[in-house]
Amino acid sequence: MNIAALPILFLLASVANAKPVVFNILKKYGGKVNEDITLPLTNVWKDACATPGQSKVVVPAGTYRLGPVQLNGPCKGPIELKVRGTLVAPGYLSFFKWGSWVRFERVDQLTLSGNGTFDGQGKSIWGKYNGALPISTGINIIDSKIGTGDDCISLGDGNRDILIQKVTCGPGHGISIGSLGKYENEEPVVGVKVVYCNLINTMNGVRIKTWPASLPGAASNMHFENIYMRNVSNPVIIDQVYCPWNQCKAQIPSKIKISQVSFKNIRGTSQTKEAVKLLCSNEIPCENVEITNIDLAYQGSDGPATSQCTNVNPTISGKQNPPACTLK
Repeated sequence: MNIAALPILFLLASVANAKPVVFNILKKYGGKVNEDITLPLTNVWKDACATPGQSKVVVPAGTYRLGPVQLNGPCKGPIELKVRGTLVAPGYLSFFKWGSWVRFERVDQLTLSGNGTFDGQGKSIWGKYNGALPISTGINIIDSKIGTGDDCISLGDGNRDILIQKVTCGPGHGISIGSLGKYENEEPVVGVKVVYCNLINTMNGVRIKTWPASLPGAASNMHFENIYMRNVSNPVIIDQVYCPWNQCKAQIPSKIKISQVSFKNIRGTSQTKEAVKLLCSNEIPCENVEITNIDLAYQGSDGPATSQCTNVNPTISGKQNPPACTLK
């Protein structure tokens, strides 16, 4: 070993093992439980971001009011926001000062942690504005690691031109479009691209879901490419009979029109036998669905992986493991 390199190695090791500098909004920055912490959080973030090395911003247990904040970088080192309390947004639409509530920009090596809650007061706003809410259009989610108890990313009606790239999801329910068709006047979903993503130990992989007995709607131009799955329960799924806890009339077909969908270069392992499920509406079948180069292995004792198709006749090309399904 080069002796001259030893000091550098020791320095790197000490940096890697260094404890973060902790910034608590309740101490120096004047934050108080049951009060507005918009300014304290903004100020503590600025100081933590300007600190060389690792830093951690802590919101302790308790309930706090929080208006719109921008938590910007670049920062001088890895930074963590640990939320143990409940952050409550204002219950009126005009608080979307920048089109968002809590906004991170230009922050590398960001960790969002804790068992706290971001309470956006959604129900109070939905009731007042009849769905006339800001829609996240033209959004890029890139180079992120997301672990959650639900969908890692969930796209709803009105979302357009969305890019999800190099995202690692797990634990969670996967990357989902929908569920769609539950409410009146839902806008179409158009233009979603999910590429170079990893899904690890998730309940679903890449999924499009709509309610049975739905109101009319549409979702089109959705593409899932170069996806790696590891131990995923439902790796590839279109589910137009989505009916959790039997809270719908499952026998009535969905009226959401799904078209222009592609699943390309998807590989890895499935936790369940049915690795590919395309379950489309028998009233409005899926159109222009393309399946290319699928390689999903299943190691269960009940045989190799299988596919299932209903009310769809996909275009098939490239490797197909499991064997491609046929129209039923």
